[in-house]
Amino acid sequence: MPGSVIAVQHIRRMRGGAQGHLMRCSDGHFYVVKFQNNPQHIRVLANELLATRLAERIGLSVTQVRVVEVTEWLIRNTNELTIETGAMSRRCVDGLQFGARFVVDPVTSGDAGQVFDYLPEGALERVTNVREFAGMLCLDKWTCNTNGRQAVFSRKSRERNYRATFIDQGYCFNAGEWTFPDSAMRGVYARNDVYKHVRGWDDFEPWLSAIEKLSDEAIADCADGIPPEWCGDTGELERVIGELITRRTRVRDLITMFRECSREPFPNWTRAQVAVQ
Repeated sequence: MPGSVIAVQHIRRMRGGAQGHLMRCSDGHFYVVKFQNNPQHIRVLANELLATRLAERIGLSVTQVRVVEVTEWLIRNTNELTIETGAMSRRCVDGLQFGARFVVDPVTSGDAGQVFDYLPEGALERVTNVREFAGMLCLDKWTCNTNGRQAVFSRKSRERNYRATFIDQGYCFNAGEWTFPDSAMRGVYARNDVYKHVRGWDDFEPWLSAIEKLSDEAIADCADGIPPEWCGDTGELERVIGELITRRTRVRDLITMFRECSREPFPNWTRAQVAVQ
């Protein structure tokens, strides 16, 4: 497939429900690879590719994503390439898989930098792009991410500040269901700290307006090249694109639903600012 890469070496198993594997690929980079027979659903591969491309299109910090070909030979000669379900183990399938480029080079990470999936409260103040959590909330509400928002935090060697990279879009579009069961608490980050800068609608810019202004063609283009075997009925993917086009105008309402919930995620959003809107 044009634009795809080939997995050439298994590095290690990754944590997470999809049981991804870190692999070196033919372009020299490392990717977290999720397989078609992962325990969640084959469609999470399509979700990852589509939602990450949408996030990239509106200017959010996501990692590069690719279609990764994993050969039968590599699987047959790599004992670790398995999917574990309870006491049962089965081989990963060969073919076209989803790959998300690893944030730092895992081989030379000591020199290139460090990556963390959690930061203590005080350290969040040193995340240089913390405002993007508001932008990612727009994306997650638009795509109906039914999982909590996931991010990793990286920093270069000898630097104090971190940068957030948003990962794991597999449960956008309600995982394998491809439905949009909106709920106030879905698709949000677990801690309010990342939203404390939000004082009004201006703090969701430029991402909110970028979604609202995204053309039908641009949205459809983000689905280009998704392997049909990830989708089942190709008409279903077209239906999801149609839903996304319709939902562009509902993002503000979905954010308002979250703003008004009992969690009170935006304590600095003043009544005066709410009234003006």
